[in-house]
Amino acid sequence: MNEPGARSLRNVAIIANRGAGKTSLAEAILLTTGAIPSLGSVTQGTTVSDFEPEEIQHRSSVSTSLLRCTWNQTTINLLDTPGALSLLGEAITALHAADAVIVVITPSSGIRSELLRLWSYVKALHLPCLIVVNEFEKESASVDDVIAVCHRELEITPLPMSCLWKDGAQCQGVIDFMGQQAIQSRPDSMKWQQQPIPSSADTIIGEARKRIQEAAAECDDQLLEQYLSAGELTPADVLRGLRAGVLAGTVVPLYVGSVLKNIGTVPLLNGVVDLLPSPADRAERQPLVGEHPESHHDVSRPASPDGPFSAVIFKTIIDPFVGRLSYVRLYSGSLHADSVLFNSTRRIKEKSGHLYQLLGKKHTAVSSASAGDIIAIGKLKDAQTGDTLCEEAQPISYPWPTLPRPVLSFAIEPKSSADVDKVSLGLHKLIEEDPTLGFSRNADTKEMVLSGTGQLHLDLALEKLQRKYGAEVVIHTPKIPYRETIRATAQAQGKYKKQTGGHGQYGDCWLEVTPSARGEGFAFTNRVVGGVIPRNFIPAVEKGVVEAMQHGTLAGFPVVDVRVAVYDGSYHVVDSSEMSFKIAASMAFKKAMETAHPVLLEPMMTVEVEAPAAHIGAVIGDLNARRGRIVHVEARGHAEIVKALVPLSEIMTYTTTLNSLTGGGGSYVMELARYDEVPRDVAAKIVEETKATRQAVGAH
Repeated sequence: MNEPGARSLRNVAIIANRGAGKTSLAEAILLTTGAIPSLGSVTQGTTVSDFEPEEIQHRSSVSTSLLRCTWNQTTINLLDTPGALSLLGEAITALHAADAVIVVITPSSGIRSELLRLWSYVKALHLPCLIVVNEFEKESASVDDVIAVCHRELEITPLPMSCLWKDGAQCQGVIDFMGQQAIQSRPDSMKWQQQPIPSSADTIIGEARKRIQEAAAECDDQLLEQYLSAGELTPADVLRGLRAGVLAGTVVPLYVGSVLKNIGTVPLLNGVVDLLPSPADRAERQPLVGEHPESHHDVSRPASPDGPFSAVIFKTIIDPFVGRLSYVRLYSGSLHADSVLFNSTRRIKEKSGHLYQLLGKKHTAVSSASAGDIIAIGKLKDAQTGDTLCEEAQPISYPWPTLPRPVLSFAIEPKSSADVDKVSLGLHKLIEEDPTLGFSRNADTKEMVLSGTGQLHLDLALEKLQRKYGAEVVIHTPKIPYRETIRATAQAQGKYKKQTGGHGQYGDCWLEVTPSARGEGFAFTNRVVGGVIPRNFIPAVEKGVVEAMQHGTLAGFPVVDVRVAVYDGSYHVVDSSEMSFKIAASMAFKKAMETAHPVLLEPMMTVEVEAPAAHIGAVIGDLNARRGRIVHVEARGHAEIVKALVPLSEIMTYTTTLNSLTGGGGSYVMELARYDEVPRDVAAKIVEETKATRQAVGAH
């Protein structure tokens, strides 16, 4: 395999709807380039890309894999990404490591929401693009139909670069419009043959050639003038014009084929090499700019092996046996194995281990790598996904995308006491691998809560937890962290008197509790006059109130937003103590709570739902049924955004419902807005259920 220079390298991410054939396309490319001896199968779990046990079991990519191959003296790094909506974070980080994308479309499934989401990132990053229409021989759809769908959904008009070559009903291969040849390939071999173009295809070839020449001419004023005067462009001029259009995003070449039969791969590979940018080409259009980690001033880097070293970690794999492997995109300079690196994100030094080129799970050690390449670094101790590595003398920090936030949560409990440490260690490692996972310990409910971007995301995390770290857990819906407060002012006395053989216990205080504004919290005031309670016991009174507030009188939830004043009481010279006044204050607070009209509060979430416009009515109706209050609705591209306030208890398992309502086309984010009073009928049910649960626990 040749050592790539900045110009003889292509970094290409493959994206698509789930099940469109990304991994099978990658497999066909690897076979055609000679990187593998035979074509693997997704359904049989034999592809190079899908090597994780979870991928083999689910018959679907769940993690980005790096695949390296060579075509026409050009090294190609393919990033095969997952297509599932809840695994979007993997694809987003891969796009930030790539210089171009291949979009795979099947006429049967069209363009679904997961691809639309990724396409918005492709546009934001200005990534040049090729389109592959897979399984075209199975469908009645025409190329014009596919172009119309792309124009409607992606706002592009692709340029056909090939068509199927059929002998009757049998598909023989493809006709390559650029190469002016018919290409026949076999699914069981890397060998392919050039054939003369059938005379029946002359009309198709003529029309396609004209479209391609016109598209090339429109990308360059000089070429346009030449085309208008001569009516023809040379093949070299056509290639130059198309390449300029692809890099500018005005031309999107479209290739047809059948990846399972390895049909159409050769013209696509030629397009990758001839039309897509190298890292150096991309940097010319979009210079490498980061910021100085201390001054925060803009800093630029040349995309050259001769400049200062800089790179970004875009993926982390932690294996209990192999250790930590960091997937790195080099932006500038060169890197050697066992080098000392500066992590500008964390302001620490790191020593790199071995450097690897990857072909799925196959690692090939290399001594060095240079600007533009994508490799893996072994055994970086503290570096994590999104970190920038550079030279300490010339630091730089590159921006990192905001990844999808977790929206679905489960409370998890170790199946046995022996699993407690395994669960904690395993979750810590999984979150280092996948920044879109979240883990927290709820201080109110005392639960461990694992959060993800969807059901599949969490299922995969739990499968990995068991396989990699031997930790088994039980999951259930997390408890809602309700609160209690009051609506009226009340006074009560707390008197604690206990006589024993020696000194007794005596504490007596009068408290007034008053509601405060929502979110103000707790305030304590001393209004005692005349020394009826000595000053040294006042802190004990406050402490007793604070402890009593941990368990309200309605259902035992913490009490919030109250002002408490101690204004009277009495003491005993010998028997009074801090403990007796703490107990007396706790008694007084509980009595006052009972007569101050206690109410239940629930967490209200600001929920922002994005859904196709056709489904927005169903989404709004469902949110209203969940006691949600719609704040506003706005259009955003092909979708609409609904912002609403919804009780957390009503939206804990919303992911499944939203997928059902929108055909998988919706997504949402949420965050805590405030606490609001629970409606009386709902509160009564919560109080009843909570008391029943506690009685059941007490019985055991």
